[in-house]
Amino acid sequence: QFQLVESGGGLVQPGGSLRLSCVASGFTVDYYAIGWFRQAPGKEREGVSCISASGGTHYANSVKGRFTISRDIAKNMVYLEMNSLRPGDTAVYYCAADVYCSFDVRVMEYWGKGILVTVSS
Repeated sequence: QFQLVESGGGLVQPGGSLRLSCVASGFTVDYYAIGWFRQAPGKEREGVSCISASGGTHYANSVKGRFTISRDIAKNMVYLEMNSLRPGDTAVYYCAADVYCSFDVRVMEYWGKGILVTVSS
């Protein structure tokens, strides 16, 4: 059974950093693409970053240069390092998996339950 579980969310001040983790079970992260998505209050869910099965990385323009996606194959985990956080980054963050990277929420098949990140002073 495919399962994704996010952790590492919380409250952080503007300009601060946070690292999200996504642990996968039922499959290995080097055979699937893992993406990070977020949904802010009152807004649609949007793609943030993705790492392909081959290790290629993709970022939304809004987070380029601030967020870094990585993975630890031995631990079957994917991380999202978030730096220079802004209030506009406040959202529930989800990890998702599918065969290929996509920022289209309709494409990604497997989803975690999400974790809240709040950027506020």
